[in-house]
Amino acid sequence: MSEPDCLFCRIINGEIPTDFVREDDRSVVISDINPQAPTHFLVIPRAHLDSLDDASQKDEALLGHLLRVAAQVANAAGLAESGYRTVINTGAGAGQSVFHLHVHLLGGRPLSWPPG
Repeated sequence: MSEPDCLFCRIINGEIPTDFVREDDRSVVISDINPQAPTHFLVIPRAHLDSLDDASQKDEALLGHLLRVAAQVANAAGLAESGYRTVINTGAGAGQSVFHLHVHLLGGRPLSWPPG
């Protein structure tokens, strides 16, 4: 299911031209337009969920799939040795600006802790 006003649903539906880094039947991967690291991809499920809070038990396999895709993309980008971070922001207070669940994949530089 997609939401007509959702930026990521519009990208997934081809309404907004975007180069996919990777895609499969459950997800797409795109480059972040406002990168916070030299490598910054977004792993986005094709199914619309506003946030992690909206995921239910039926979505557990999808959530695992998103993390596996993030790892595969990170390895393909050469980040395995230096390391990478995956982040899911949930809610505006945590920095979520597009309300369609997505995983940020960041790497290519040392990442400090705690973040932001």
